[in-house]
Amino acid sequence: MSDGKPLKSALELAMERLRKQDADTGVEVRPTTDQQKAAIAEIRNFYEAKLAEQQVLHQSTLRKTPDPATRESLEAEYRRERERLAAERDTKIEKIRRA
Repeated sequence: MSDGKPLKSALELAMERLRKQDADTGVEVRPTTDQQKAAIAEIRNFYEAKLAEQQVLHQSTLRKTPDPATRESLEAEYRRERERLAAERDTKIEKIRRA
């Protein structure tokens, strides 16, 4: 490149293409306000605490359970609960961003 511009990474090129695609389809980009950032941080902290609580309870239950079949069902239940909490958190964050 003889015009003096530095080379762009693949990520930068991909982001430019996505921004152009969004502009072409009419997607409006609004920066997140300080109030929204604070609300999102609060939601993340709340769900981080809930997930940590679930992990502690799960580990405690596993220590008391010697049966492999029961442990497997407890693991599946724990994964479902983590996924539910993560989905709930992401939904609330997206709702705030759209507001």
